[in-house]
Order: sequence, then C-alpha cells, then structure tokens
Amino acid sequence: MAERITGTRAPYAFLVAADDGQVRGWAATYPYSPRRAYDGVAEYSVYVDEPGRGTGRLLLAELLRRAEETGLHKVTSRVFPENLASLALARQFGFREVGTHLRHARLDDVWRDVVTVEVLLGSARTLGGEEP
Repeated sequence: MAERITGTRAPYAFLVAADDGQVRGWAATYPYSPRRAYDGVAEYSVYVDEPGRGTGRLLLAELLRRAEETGLHKVTSRVFPENLASLALARQFGFREVGTHLRHARLDDVWRDVVTVEVLLGSARTLGGEEP
C-alpha cells in the first residue's frame, strides 16, 4: 500500500474504511494518463473484505464526491466480467459499460478480459444541457 500511495502514480484520493480498528475496505482514484489531454480523468479501484455490507457503496460515494469536488470530469475503471458485484455497484452510481477488452490482463498466468466502465462528472455530465 505504501508504494501505491507514494509511488510514481500516486492517487488523487485514497480512502480507508475501518470498523473497530479493522480495515474493511479501501478505495482510490489515480491519474488515468500522464498526457495533458487526459487531465481530469481518473481511474478508480474499490476493494472490500466482505461484499454486501455496504462498505463499497460508502467508499465509492465518497470517492466520486471528492473527484467532482476536485474538478475531475470522468472516472473510469476496468472490472473482470465475472465480478458481478462490482459491475452492479458501478451501475448504481451511474457508470456505463463502455466495452470489453479481450485478454487485457494476465492474472495468475491466465489471460483475463475486462469490462471498461465510466461515469461523467460535473459539467461534462450535462454538456449541451443533455446527459449522454
């Protein structure tokens, strides 16, 4: 975690949810790309110890609030397609599924597809007076 927080790709925000001194989850937004064209776009991650307790919902709500408050205009992520809880959580917060990258990740020596999700924030959400 220390490397994630202080490394070359330091997060915009890093949140920890704890209960009775036990870490129950964490969430972070990271710069999407070092290219200036992508300023205002962040990737997000949310991890919880036990799905279904509401921890992920609380973390993502606060993460998005802070993202919009700091001027980010888009938050995106990549989710394994079988992670139905994460996809459902994203949909609850208005994320849309953009598409699927085939064999985009390699985990435990196995190729994995990922579903890309995104949500627009602030003025990007209502550009021209209409939501996309």
